[in-house]
This record gives sequence, C-alpha cells and structure tokens, in this order.
Amino acid sequence: MGIFKNKRAASLPVPAASACTASTDGNSPSGAQFTDSSLTSSPPSACLRLPSPTDKSRAGSATLGTDVVPTEQKAGWTSFIKSLASMTGDLSSMTAPPFILSPTSLTEFPAYWCERPELFADIATGRTEQDRAEKVLRWFICTLKGQYTTRNEKMGSEKKPLNPVLGEEFFGVWPDVGFGETTLSVEQVSHHPPITAYFIQNKRAGVTLQGHSGQKTSFSGGSINVKQNGHAILTVAVPGGRKETFLITLPKLQIQGLVWGSPYIELADSTAIVSDTGFVANIDYKGKGWVSGKAHSYKATLAHNGKTVRSYEGTWTGIGKVTKSDEIFTDATVPKTEVSVKPIEEQNEWESRRLWRATAQGIRSGDYDAASRDKSRIEASIFCILLQGDAHVANISGLDTERATTDAKG
Repeated sequence: MGIFKNKRAASLPVPAASACTASTDGNSPSGAQFTDSSLTSSPPSACLRLPSPTDKSRAGSATLGTDVVPTEQKAGWTSFIKSLASMTGDLSSMTAPPFILSPTSLTEFPAYWCERPELFADIATGRTEQDRAEKVLRWFICTLKGQYTTRNEKMGSEKKPLNPVLGEEFFGVWPDVGFGETTLSVEQVSHHPPITAYFIQNKRAGVTLQGHSGQKTSFSGGSINVKQNGHAILTVAVPGGRKETFLITLPKLQIQGLVWGSPYIELADSTAIVSDTGFVANIDYKGKGWVSGKAHSYKATLAHNGKTVRSYEGTWTGIGKVTKSDEIFTDATVPKTEVSVKPIEEQNEWESRRLWRATAQGIRSGDYDAASRDKSRIEASIFCILLQGDAHVANISGLDTERATTDAKG
C-alpha cells in the first residue's frame, strides 16, 4: 500500500545494475509544467525557466535564444512553438524537445515547501495569532524563489520533469540543526486527473503541512498559462494544547519568452492564506511589463476580520519590506537547504530516484536514446499494470518494452 493508501499494482521490472547513482545536483522543485503524451499518469510536466525578462532577449536581440536552444534542436524547437500556437485547450498531449528534459521526477517537487526549514519551524515560535500569521506569510513567500526560478541551475535552465507513475513515492528529510528534524513524504495518488499528494512534518516544532497539487495548462498570447489546482493546509500547535490551521492557495503561472527560445516564469493574479483565527493574507503578483514594472514583484496585505493590519511589498526572488518602512520582511537570497534522501540502493523500487535512475543518467549524459528506452520500459510496464492488474503484471519482469506492450494490448 502507498503512503496515502493508494492501491499499488505490481513491481516494475527495474534493471538490476546501473551506472546511475542518486541525484546530487540539488534540484529544487518547481510548480510550472506541461506534459507530454505517455502511458503513465501524465501529470503536467514541463517547467520552463531560462533567462529572465531582464536579459537582452527581452529587447529583441537578433541572437536571441542561440545560447539556449542547441543548434541541432532549433528545428525541433520551432516546430514545438508552432504546435503550441495551434493547440486549443489543455496541453497534456504535447511532446517537448529533448533538450529541456529533466532527470528529476515531478514527485520531488513538494520539497520546495521546506527548502527553508528554519522558517517552517519558526512559525511555532509566534507569541500571538498575528505573529504566527505573519510568520506563515513570510515562510510561504520565501519558498517561491526555489519553486519557480532556481531549479536545475546547474543544467542551465528549467527542464521538463519526468512524469510520475501511479504509486510513485519520494521520501526526504531535513536534519535537526537546532529546530527539529523535518520529514517529507510524497506519493502520486491519482492517474486521471494526475494528482501529487504530500505531507511535511516537524514534530519538535509542532508544525505540519499537507496538500495536493495538479496543473492545467493552456497557450495564449505567446505564453503558456498554468492554473495550479489543489491547496495546502498548514497546522501549528500553540500553547494550551490548541492548534491553528492555515489554508494556502496556489498561484497561477505564466511561462513567457517562448518565441525567443528563452522562457521564464512569472507568477500571476493572487493567492491567499486563510487562518481559522480570522487573519487573512492576500498576495498579489506582478511581473515586468514592456514599459515598466519589476520582475517577480509582490504586494501583500495581512487583515483581521476584514481590516488591514499590515502590508508588505518587494520581490519574491529578493528582498521584501514592510510597506513604507525599512523593515525587511522577506529575504529570498538566503541559501536554501536541500532535502536529504537515502542512498539509492536502500530505496524501494517505487521511490523516484531509484525508479528513474537509468532514465536520469541518460539525460545527464546527453544520451537521450538510452533515456527514451528506459522511459518507454517503465511506461509500458505501467500500461500493463493499469490494464491487467497485479496477477498478470507480476509475470512481466524482464520483458522488453515491445513484448510488455503487446501483452497488455492482447
């Protein structure tokens, strides 16, 4: 059984030996993605952040995208953009060019919630309801940089994550360095629609976060628009044995700069954090326009029973201050803390980094043929699981992709 009581079918045929090892590149999660067509659960899966709107490409440079799109991939990228322009509705059937593939599965993305574990634990130190509401707002805003702009920096750009399979898991921990150990559990719990569920807990601090997420994507005005479905619920233990609860909604995204081959992410519209104590935080997101504005900007207010008690503004990738003061409220420039995982040989076969290890190695080494073969093997196995169930699939271990797919269809 999965960690979220999801019914798992059968074991996957995973190679007994591989040159791959657990990922150590420190990828942090990001929430913007669109999917390719596959036999897996097909969650939204292409996170595209490359140069920001402040680079020369924004001004229409003639060399636009030459450092982003590999020479051998330019024709494919052009075809991809044309396909985007002709698509209507959700982009789940789109296949992305190989150079934007990521070696990281979508199930690792919830780790972004706790790349600042000290701020997560600090929520419990608030002495008043307002203090705790402010700490939740600060922690949330400081997660946005890792989530939407810094993932895969070592690979030069944001990449299209691997589509999780139904029942896929990811476990991680942030060790105790003075404020308690924080643990993470993630599982892909739904096939259609694709849903990723997660649970984060710091027992010592008395803070937990649980939620689920999915995305629906569309193309208009030269940008990919991502509506993030789902929400998170944060619970914090307070003096007297009580608990306070905060409902957190997810921002909409715009992936811009596509026509230049140098996409970047901006957050759009607004989100809210609603406490059961009557405090409500609203965050409005603004990006850089053609004439004015600043990239990755936000303005936030904290209100109690409808009356604003404090406001804040700045950039969620840099510094934010209390409005009309020099008091720093958020600082996203502080180094993040990567999640730690068990060595790959100690993971079970349904854990992301073991499941996708050969695919990830192919992507990292640039051997996209090898990556594609292993990805197809996993997808065909899952196809069998979905069609025929445990009894039959238990016998497919070791079958090649063609044989497994033929058996499933037959």
